[in-house]
Amino acid sequence: MKSSHPLMLPALVLGLSLVSTAALAQKKYDTGASDTEILVGNTAPYSGPASAYQIIATSMAAYFDKVNAEGGINGRKIKFISLDDGYSPPKTVEQTRKLVEQEKVLFMSGSIGTGPQLAVQKYMNSNKVPQLFVGSGQSRFSQPKQYPWSMGFNPNYATEGLAIGRYIATTKPDAKIAVIVPSDDAGKDYMRGFKEGVANSKRAQIVAEATYSTTDATIDSQLTAFKAAGADTFFNECTPKFAAQGIAKAYDMGWKPMMILPTVSSSIASVIKPAGVEKAVGVVAPAYLKDPSSKEWENDKAMQAWRVWMAKYNSKVNPNDPLAVQGYVVAELTLEVIKRAGDNLTRANIMKQASSLKDLQLSLLQPGVRINTTPDDYRIIRKFRFQRFDGSSWQLFGSLVGD
Repeated sequence: MKSSHPLMLPALVLGLSLVSTAALAQKKYDTGASDTEILVGNTAPYSGPASAYQIIATSMAAYFDKVNAEGGINGRKIKFISLDDGYSPPKTVEQTRKLVEQEKVLFMSGSIGTGPQLAVQKYMNSNKVPQLFVGSGQSRFSQPKQYPWSMGFNPNYATEGLAIGRYIATTKPDAKIAVIVPSDDAGKDYMRGFKEGVANSKRAQIVAEATYSTTDATIDSQLTAFKAAGADTFFNECTPKFAAQGIAKAYDMGWKPMMILPTVSSSIASVIKPAGVEKAVGVVAPAYLKDPSSKEWENDKAMQAWRVWMAKYNSKVNPNDPLAVQGYVVAELTLEVIKRAGDNLTRANIMKQASSLKDLQLSLLQPGVRINTTPDDYRIIRKFRFQRFDGSSWQLFGSLVGD
């Protein structure tokens, strides 16, 4: 006996469709994510010779405090767990393993330092845990074929070194140059790019070069040798403590070269003031972030919102410190990736979203600096402008340089 109902087939199709839609909408979680919480890990030097950089991490924490106070993201609060590694690679290994294996974070974001982060890169990649927006421009953090789970934040050091070398070759073609870099992979990248940039001038020459270790007490002997070599141009490629020493020592011994700092050591609060503002007049540095101490951004809506946030959530930090701006921007970028991941909070999808950003303009990046990433190119910051310290603040000049 044949039996049928005219509405049975459409109803069956509709039912299958609803089941299919529900399946597609299913939430997906890896360790470190749930309906209520997302765990994000970080290591930073709250102690040791590079402790000035802790401001990046504390500012990230303050940004997430604001996000959580406003209800979180997609109904989930962000638990940001940042541990002190003292800028010591062995300690970074210990703390990173704790974050991944004990705290069970979904991913790491904004962890600081070339040496410390290189020490855990293979561990992060073998365990397929995203190592995002590392506070380093070392080239190994922009090599997705070899390290698909690692992505840096800072401009590639070789690219920045190249731009600085070209700047010197253009503005001072007869320069006699001294350069100091850290005795690590970051220093090698900077030096490689810098020498290529200087080579654009047929007459400029490097007359003295040296390295230093973060465990050194001072860089006084290197600067004494630079002056004796007759250098009239100085690329002071040091972390904040030693960059400040370089400014002060050069001034105190009557050596007055044209001096260039790297982006990572251009903080007025952490470098210029400790050295002495009067000793830093005329110093040049690249910039890709808006400088909160510059009058140029007084009426900028994003900077005004930043100051409100600083007063409410990050009041213990100097409101003119660009390291706080970096922490804010890295946290803003982290939040953007989490937003795009939606309810698919797996480590693979977090990495997919981080590597597919297109023309992203974050609030405190310099105008024209946009973030573009692809699975084949992980570089976050590719352009910057130069700025000169006038005794009270940085003054931008020239156009965007970089890629």
